[in-house]
Amino acid sequence: MKVSVIGAGTMGAGIAQIAATKGHEVCLYDSFDGVIETAENKLKKILNRLVEKERISQSENEAILDRINFSKSLENIKGSELVIEAIIENLEIKQKVFAEIESLVDDNCIIASNTSSLSIASIASSCKKAERVVGIHFFNPAPLMPLVEIIPAVQTSEDTLNKAKSIIDSWKKLTVIAKDTPGFIVNRVARPFYGEAIRIYEEGVADFATIDWAMREIGGFRMGPFELMDYIGNDINYTVTETVFAAFYFDQRYKPSFTQKRMMEAGYLGKKSGRGYYDYSKAVPKANEDRELGKKILWRVLAMLINEAADALFLKIASQEDIDLAMTKGVNYPKGLLAWADEIGVDNVLKQLEDLQAEYGEDRYRPSPLLKRIVKENKTFY
Repeated sequence: MKVSVIGAGTMGAGIAQIAATKGHEVCLYDSFDGVIETAENKLKKILNRLVEKERISQSENEAILDRINFSKSLENIKGSELVIEAIIENLEIKQKVFAEIESLVDDNCIIASNTSSLSIASIASSCKKAERVVGIHFFNPAPLMPLVEIIPAVQTSEDTLNKAKSIIDSWKKLTVIAKDTPGFIVNRVARPFYGEAIRIYEEGVADFATIDWAMREIGGFRMGPFELMDYIGNDINYTVTETVFAAFYFDQRYKPSFTQKRMMEAGYLGKKSGRGYYDYSKAVPKANEDRELGKKILWRVLAMLINEAADALFLKIASQEDIDLAMTKGVNYPKGLLAWADEIGVDNVLKQLEDLQAEYGEDRYRPSPLLKRIVKENKTFY
């Protein structure tokens, strides 16, 4: 089966690497000057490192590269059975590219988008056969992260969904099915990890290093929210937040932060610019390792995360198993949020949210109806 990937940035090149490693003929396309050459050189270095680490043999290295056509001509995607688009998060550009793709491939070719937050239905509307369009959202770095969100649009046929899931499953990825709503599962449920952490900082409760310490050392998260935003890039994280906020008709739960906006405007984008929430030319500031303060920070962020996961389940965005799987395998959370709620008591989560809403008087803290229902009926998620 031939697989084509549109866009040879980090994500596109990673997807091409996976497909070629799994034995597919691959066309990796990009039209921008120097991008395809950079992608080829980077992939050669990655594969050489895998040989050095004895993860693959030299012959496997050569075979993977032989399967990839690094192309500057879109015409070379002809004959593909699956095309995955991994370009800039701009709806108009994606729609234009999808129309071009459809003009070149056969009727049975699945056309997928790796978008993290845009509407699959809107992207699919640019195609004459919209039923063949689906979302296939990988996480960065694609070859290493096990999770892939599969997102059917309202136009997507059952056959397209099943085939897409089957292909990605055969690549030994963990797939979850998500409804075509802003942020899908991970980027929707994860918003409070960043947003509430920034809010805690803005209120002067704790500094960046202390909040990160609390989430890592007490919560068990692999990275704190400010470390992670610096790793992702404040421009990328802020853009996703803005996109989700607008897409949810400006629901206050997803309201962006002026703190992050100013960081982005100043060019403090994180590790890639040398400075973000932390200045990477200096030592990391020492955290205030007060465990009681740390517990309060964790509890506030965790309650918001659980509330978001509960609301995603309430609105049938995904199954409870897929929501928990998405957060543990997509962003390395230490536990599934719904299972975590059962462990600490759904009633305790609800009380924390009700206390926050009473204190602030903001819709930001409104508890999900599902949390109220579970507590009222004395039930658990599992």
